[in-house]
Amino acid sequence: MKYLQILLVLVLSGSMMTSCVTTKKFNALDASMKKMENDKNDCDTKLAQSKIANDKLTTQNGFLQSQVDDLKKQLDDQKKNNSQVLNTLQDMSVLSTKQAESVKQTLQTIGEKDNFIQGLQSAMARKDSLNMALVMNLKGAIGDLNDKDVNIKVDKSAVYIDISDKMLFNSGKYAVTDNAKKVLGKVAKVLNAYPDIEFLVEGHTDTVSMHSQCLEDNWDLSVKRATAVVRILQTQYGIQPSRMTAAGRSQYLPVDSNDTADGRSKNRRTRIVILPQLDQFFKLLVKK
Repeated sequence: MKYLQILLVLVLSGSMMTSCVTTKKFNALDASMKKMENDKNDCDTKLAQSKIANDKLTTQNGFLQSQVDDLKKQLDDQKKNNSQVLNTLQDMSVLSTKQAESVKQTLQTIGEKDNFIQGLQSAMARKDSLNMALVMNLKGAIGDLNDKDVNIKVDKSAVYIDISDKMLFNSGKYAVTDNAKKVLGKVAKVLNAYPDIEFLVEGHTDTVSMHSQCLEDNWDLSVKRATAVVRILQTQYGIQPSRMTAAGRSQYLPVDSNDTADGRSKNRRTRIVILPQLDQFFKLLVKK
């Protein structure tokens, strides 16, 4: 009887151990599936953001392409008219050799302008590709931050990075918060990957007047916030100071109405403007 009791205890213990192992495996599998679902949602979000940025660039390219096509059509029509006039005058023997040569040179100049337009079109496409790559790298580096806090866009050949006031500074202050330094570090990592580009750091405020022992007015606050950001990018993240410009715009370049709290919040921002490099742009026109 005693042996049967021992055998029963061993069987029950084995059953409990098997149940425990099965539960652990199930929990581990469930956690893995949840992580995979979260990763998929993150990828879907980034893909949607990429599509929006790509659609904007496609619209801009379409507008530029339409302008280029109009110019090419005007040139083609002008070349046809000039050729017809030249042939007519030569046939009538009323055009001197010198005048005929002058007209030929004019036609040659038009041809050169046509080639320039084609080169300009190609350069614009390459420049837009560079801007698109820069925007995507910035979005990838910054990650899933709220678009209300960090907004990246391309407008009029420049890349704009708007960072909200509440992320960078405490109210009425110009000392950059520790959390904001992490965001600036991510932006600096991408900017350091493009060592030839220059950029402008702008401070913006709302219309609420600011005055203290350290600040004269909103002009003063906006400039000090811009220089605070530039100083961190230089001293903590190694960006060359020759690439940066700090500027204060005070309250005079709002993006929304200052009549509401939400509008004033949008207007209090720091903007990093990646400037179009005209010398580098024209280098794109040179055939390699």
